[in-house]
Amino acid sequence: MPSVELSLAERSYVIDIEPGLLARAGERLLPYWQGRPLAVVTDENVAAAQLPAFLKSLETAGITGEAIVLPAGEGTKSWTHLSQLVDRLLALGVERKDHVIALGGGVIGDLVGFAASIMKRGCNFIQVPTTLLSQVDSSVGGKTAINTAAGKNLVGAFHQPSLVLIDPRALATLPPRELRAGYAEVVKYGLIDDAPFFEWCEANGPALLAGDEAAQVHAIRHSVEAKARIVAADERETSGVRALLNLGHTFGHALEAETGFSDRLLHGEAVAIGMVLAYRFSEAERLCAAGAADRIATHLRQCGMKAHPKDAGVTASGRRLVEHMMHDKKMEGGKLPFLLARGIGKTFLARDVALDSVAAFLDRTITQG
Repeated sequence: MPSVELSLAERSYVIDIEPGLLARAGERLLPYWQGRPLAVVTDENVAAAQLPAFLKSLETAGITGEAIVLPAGEGTKSWTHLSQLVDRLLALGVERKDHVIALGGGVIGDLVGFAASIMKRGCNFIQVPTTLLSQVDSSVGGKTAINTAAGKNLVGAFHQPSLVLIDPRALATLPPRELRAGYAEVVKYGLIDDAPFFEWCEANGPALLAGDEAAQVHAIRHSVEAKARIVAADERETSGVRALLNLGHTFGHALEAETGFSDRLLHGEAVAIGMVLAYRFSEAERLCAAGAADRIATHLRQCGMKAHPKDAGVTASGRRLVEHMMHDKKMEGGKLPFLLARGIGKTFLARDVALDSVAAFLDRTITQG
């Protein structure tokens, strides 16, 4: 299948999307190998499901691989695991021209990318995403980070990969809940600026989640093409274009913080609820005609997904959730930009939202259930 290119001058790279690609990854990675052991960083879950076949593909291509297996879960995006990972990579003798492989979901991709960005003032890395969320979103665009006690993704760097290899068949081993969580990021691309794609999701989302490979390939490619276009226009989120990719994330991150960045609420689940909240708030502010939020929530629930804070057991006050938002890295001069909407596929960045209004809206929404 033809690759998708992300055009960023000397930082440009391609994203290969092809069923069965993991089994042939070695031959694709051979041009990037410097002759030293190739560090493959993954987590315990992916190590059990994908690592043997991936290492076999390296061996077949004549590449020596060295696996580093970390604990699974959001807690791995931490100072502790960052320090441990950097020490292990240094012990392996990783040099600046080497490529570190991130084999896994968004947590591994974010952590490995950040480690590569600070190793010897910048090493190379390659994304091999194995979850739907990472395949359609986090593996593309160069955002890397870890979490801190103050909030999510507050310490990180923009550091583009050299290559992204996406195998939709890796999704076959993904737990259904993880697959559904990743699907939220697929829906996001329709809600941002592509109403026809949201209609496609309404018609094909259940089949995609049931394992329809053609639907999965289409959704991944369409999402990657959309993200590549947006990132190429605004790599470091300075013009406001790339900020559109944060739809649902401001509300979602507050929900994640309230649930302790734990398995109580996966990132994609938080984004799904956050997108519905963004549309409901837009309706409350009379920016968007009534009915859009219900339409989104209906689709998510038909796909077995969460669509309301109470679905995640969140009953906190609006003020408490807004306090979580105050730690958002997008704060500018005491103001927090919000992604709001004028309709399906008509998202825009609002810089004048009163947080008191957001708190009151959340109180009403959570109380009403």
